[in-house]
Amino acid sequence: MKTTAFVVALALAACSSATLASPQVELPRYGGTNLVNETPAQHDARMAWFRDAKFGMFIHWGAYSTAAGEWNGKPVPGAGEWLLSNAQITPHDYEPLRDQFNPVKYDATRWVQIAKDAGMKYIVITSKHHDGFGLWNSPNSDWDVGSSPFAPRDPLMELAAACKAADIRLCFYHSIMDWHHPDYLPRRAWDKRPTDGAVYERYEEYMKAQLKELVGGAYGKIGILWFDGEWEGTWTHDKGKSLFDYVRALDPDIIVNNRVDTGRSGMEGVTREGDYRGDYGTPEQQIPA
Repeated sequence: MKTTAFVVALALAACSSATLASPQVELPRYGGTNLVNETPAQHDARMAWFRDAKFGMFIHWGAYSTAAGEWNGKPVPGAGEWLLSNAQITPHDYEPLRDQFNPVKYDATRWVQIAKDAGMKYIVITSKHHDGFGLWNSPNSDWDVGSSPFAPRDPLMELAAACKAADIRLCFYHSIMDWHHPDYLPRRAWDKRPTDGAVYERYEEYMKAQLKELVGGAYGKIGILWFDGEWEGTWTHDKGKSLFDYVRALDPDIIVNNRVDTGRSGMEGVTREGDYRGDYGTPEQQIPA
């Protein structure tokens, strides 16, 4: 088995700033939409720590890390977390990566100390990327760490404890898109599983059940839910509003990026005019003018 690899990217809050936003206040270019029943002052207070933090760590880590950018002995171009898509792997053929996931040298305390020594104030880690693999022990799935050789260790639980001890905010990246779940649509072109019987709303309930495991419970106070994978046609504005409100009901203090909804303006990441949910914009590979 190849050495488990992970990708660390530094996230600057300057690229995702947040300011006041409500129906009565002009929406800032990088802002989002105010939650119903939240005043501008309340929104400002909720965003204060993020504005002040300015510097954090973004970690991509999952089943794909065991492949270390290769498939069938050949390098696969592109980001490691996109391995299933870039190599056009079926979920069935991809699943053995779970059985290889066993990072016995994982040291959450060391990771957090690296962040703290660099002056970082928060860490975002992929609880679930597009391949659907859960980086925690999820009672709602067997496509997760809990069904890997690494169990019963829980990477997110260990990271949560290390972050709390070091006064670092723990945040989760969570993909709406899920290439593995049988009810998620649309399928990749090379995924020949029948779509008859697939119910997207059932996938939504599964996603919400997993989010309930992560937010407002055993993992402690979560600073940000960093959604992604919202651009496929099955995800609608109404679904985005519903998910935003659901997460805020789990924890009224949590910050949610604009990829929870459909208002993101491409890779520029800013939120278009309209009643779109999300507390801040998310430019990617671009610096908006």
